Amino acid sequence: MIAGNGLLDQETCQRPILVLACACNLDNENSRLNTAIERLTGLQWRGQGPAFLVGLGHGATHWIIASFYVLLPFIAKDLGLSYAQAGGLITIFHTAAFAANAGSGAVVDISGRRVLVLSASLVVGAGALMAIGLMEKIFWLVPLVVLIGITNNTWHPAAISYLSISYPENRGYALSIHSLGASFGDMVSPLAAGAILLWLTWQGTASLSALPVFAVAAILLVFLPRSRSAGKTESEPRLSLSNYLSRLVDLVRDRAIIGLSIMSGFRLMTQNGLLVFLPLYLVDVMLVSPIVLGVAMMGMQIGGMFAGPIAGILSDRIGRQPIVFSSLMATTVIIIGLTMISNITLFIIIVALLGFVLLAVRPVIHSWAMDMTPDEMSGSTISLLFATQSAFSALVPLVGGIIADAWGLSSVFYALAVAMMAANVMVHFLPDPR
Repeated sequence: MIAGNGLLDQETCQRPILVLACACNLDNENSRLNTAIERLTGLQWRGQGPAFLVGLGHGATHWIIASFYVLLPFIAKDLGLSYAQAGGLITIFHTAAFAANAGSGAVVDISGRRVLVLSASLVVGAGALMAIGLMEKIFWLVPLVVLIGITNNTWHPAAISYLSISYPENRGYALSIHSLGASFGDMVSPLAAGAILLWLTWQGTASLSALPVFAVAAILLVFLPRSRSAGKTESEPRLSLSNYLSRLVDLVRDRAIIGLSIMSGFRLMTQNGLLVFLPLYLVDVMLVSPIVLGVAMMGMQIGGMFAGPIAGILSDRIGRQPIVFSSLMATTVIIIGLTMISNITLFIIIVALLGFVLLAVRPVIHSWAMDMTPDEMSGSTISLLFATQSAFSALVPLVGGIIADAWGLSSVFYALAVAMMAANVMVHFLPDPR
């Protein structure tokens, strides 16, 4: 504007300067934040993009199975399933995941096509979840649960080896981002599924929940950089078949790797047991609504989201063993405490604390395995680790269901605490290369 004296209005003159000053201050704040993140993690902020993309994909795999966990109580009621039969579906899932490990690590290490494997596993899992929405008998659910199990354990050898090779000096942090994605998927999916269940049947909820996973698969295929290691692109074979088989024999003879896998099997048995029986406990014992169920399961994952990066960074600096031991011991105590709580608000708070200590060790254990393994066998090491975990986890839904039918759901939590204590004991006997 022109003032009466022919001069520009002072406020009008100053406005662009103020906007520019605010923009500069915002840039400075972002720069300081990025610098703080780089100092804390030891990685440049721009170089962390692939880790977050892989973490997004990991979240999609957990979105699939977490959706099924939330749907399971409603599937069981609609189809008239006992606790043992409902648990049997999850046993089938873990059995299929166990079988998938027989070839997934070899495919990753020999072909090196990690990004393609990651995208394909998401497409198969999303297709299976969508098809579950069309099924009305348990017989037809079984092959779809098998496909979801295959998806779950096809993902991990490719993803974890990709991140291990891409971030060799910061494995704990990089794999904590991978774990962060899992916690995000496990957190958002129950809440979303619980909300959708207020409007749709479990069949419609299953089909609708599959759509975001297809989108993530496309994002990874287009935007995730192809990994490089020792001058080789991921399209080039890493090992000959004979060389691979020779190294595989050495791998299964490594007592440290086998011990770590068994310890991790006990831990994941407990985690998956909680994911199966916490929803059943909340619905059948505490009589909560679907939305409260979603909030409770989300709280567990929120705790894990905060804990994973903290544990990963600390393990890069002080070692893997102390982080794992302290987390597992706290988990044992909290699981027993859950059975003594009747107030739903306090129960949800304690479940969030449980997620904080239980899920914190997930990236640390994976990093521990990668510390013991040469890059060219990283996919197979993860296959061995997850095969052991799946073998242990396959027992807990069925056995837990039998225990729940005979002695009540609270008894299942005591059994899970015993399994966690066994993992604690094993930690003392494992070497820590860090």
